[in-house]
Amino acid sequence: MSIKNYQFYYSLIGNPDKPLIVFLHGFMGNIDEFYEAIKLLSDEFYYLKLDLSGHGKTQVLGGDEYYNMVNTAHALINLLDELKIPKCFLLGYSMGGRLALYLTLHFPERFHKVVLESASPGLPTEAERLERIKIDTQIGRKLTRSIKKSDFATFLSNWYNQPIFGYIKNHPEYDRMIESRLQNNPHELDKSLRFMGTGCQPSLWEKLQENKIHLLLLVGEYDKKFISINTEMSQLCEFAQLKIISNAGHNIHFENTLAFVENIKDFLMQEVQN
Repeated sequence: MSIKNYQFYYSLIGNPDKPLIVFLHGFMGNIDEFYEAIKLLSDEFYYLKLDLSGHGKTQVLGGDEYYNMVNTAHALINLLDELKIPKCFLLGYSMGGRLALYLTLHFPERFHKVVLESASPGLPTEAERLERIKIDTQIGRKLTRSIKKSDFATFLSNWYNQPIFGYIKNHPEYDRMIESRLQNNPHELDKSLRFMGTGCQPSLWEKLQENKIHLLLLVGEYDKKFISINTEMSQLCEFAQLKIISNAGHNIHFENTLAFVENIKDFLMQEVQN
């Protein structure tokens, strides 16, 4: 599969002499998802950030199948090849975390260490996947009906009422985050959800047990669902360490940026110093 099926919108920032981190945003995020975290990490690293398929300014030039996890993962590896990046650190949040885990398990030679924020290996059974596909299809219909910006804003407000997001609506920068989310195209988001949603992605649970790459699993204290998932992940994988971050729900890097940065810096700098 060629990268010709994608036109990735990406940016390389920082000091090219420093170790590189690739950042993969979550569903409805974009290239600037980790802006505050990167600002705090400062000149410690070099950064590759991008819009994933169905998000921001990235364009999928092939058919709908190029929105899925397998094809997107191969395209990202091809992008790293084009940029002459043989090996790097990898960090993914939520949807981007699921993609990051797929990349780690299928291309382990390309990554030193990997940070997974509020991520999962997918759903283990076909019945669970089929049920999730039904739910995501319904969500997608609501998205595609968001013709007006006000409709999309209502969708986002309902989305962030989910228990996994804890008290995110109380965050002083919540409105700014929503404004950023509104820059996405609801029809493109629907394709992302239908082809790279949790129900569609390959289950990675069994392959997780074979992993030899050091993983940092970050979950927020208010995100009980993902605390449970990541606790099981850490028990299955001897190379995974779990950290529960206080004062945060699903979106840790937004709600508690300082703790997020401190944890990933401690984790990654061990490799740099060695």
